[in-house]
Amino acid sequence: MRYIWLLLSISILLTAKPLTERYPDYRYVLSEFDIDGSYIDNESFVNFAQKNEKALRRFYTRSLERGESVVRMLRGELLGDGLSDLFLYLSIVESGLSSNAVSPKSAAGLWQFMPKTARSYNLEVCYGVDERCDPLSSTKAAIKHLYRLHEKFGKWYLAVMAYNCGEGRLKKAIDNAGTSDIEVLLDERAKYLPKETRDYIKKILLVAMIGENETIDFAASSPEDQLVQVEVAGGTDLKDLAYLIDMQPKRLQKINRMFSQGRVPNEKEIYHIMIPESKMARFYLRYDLPEKKMPVKPSLVSHRIQMGDTLELIAKAYGSSVDEIKTVNHLESEMLELGTILLVPVTKEKFDDMLE
Repeated sequence: MRYIWLLLSISILLTAKPLTERYPDYRYVLSEFDIDGSYIDNESFVNFAQKNEKALRRFYTRSLERGESVVRMLRGELLGDGLSDLFLYLSIVESGLSSNAVSPKSAAGLWQFMPKTARSYNLEVCYGVDERCDPLSSTKAAIKHLYRLHEKFGKWYLAVMAYNCGEGRLKKAIDNAGTSDIEVLLDERAKYLPKETRDYIKKILLVAMIGENETIDFAASSPEDQLVQVEVAGGTDLKDLAYLIDMQPKRLQKINRMFSQGRVPNEKEIYHIMIPESKMARFYLRYDLPEKKMPVKPSLVSHRIQMGDTLELIAKAYGSSVDEIKTVNHLESEMLELGTILLVPVTKEKFDDMLE
């Protein structure tokens, strides 16, 4: 019986199609990561594919089901900033498209940012707010991070490796190897890079080939499943907002896990949250942001716009602020027209000084 099983296994292996036939888009995938098409025949990569293909195909399918509501947004952000939409697969490998994924090392979110890295890209990571779990904010930060890594190392596959093992570890590997060639860096015997990183880049490439071969239709999902970003006032209770737009509170809170207390903090006037696209009409019909308070400065002076004037310079000259000037003059932008008169809010002391 064992002999028959062995023969069947050998037969399956011999008749299996090569990667080039199973994934006809392999050249496109590799080129998007700055890798030569010949890498598809790399022995180590072929062996990795044979061992992990089935498991990664299942993982990919589960990830798409889990992250169906954010896939189109992720792709739009990537393409909108000039980055290949294949970096979607980096997020899939990092988190399985779970915005509340947390690793044993305290990395979190779709892009698995560590707290220190997240803060370096101005993401809030504190009690009550963790923007690593905000799909849009974390994606914008990930794009900046990837661009910075690419600027430093010059190749996208190197940026991906650095994303996993860190810039210092990758630089040391390149120095030891004497080259940044992917096949040398991933050599299983030399072990220039940790096994986790060697497998990480292979996993992303293989999942990308699987995904591109199955041709994701990013526009196929219904609006009910797609997420959009809207502005709410600080202190907003997500449960109250959910009832306002005819949503289940648990659903809205699940989408916005960055607010762990179920309430938007009070620290800022405006915060961004995510809602389903199908709820946009209800939101804008039923939810009104509180009006901005009028300037507290009690006096107004006039200023005629001259060449070189900007709202920032005018505000600085009078001890006022750009927001106060825009509010008083009902300005929607900071564009100024030569010769026109602006009213500038000033303190009583400033006003008296100008009279003298």
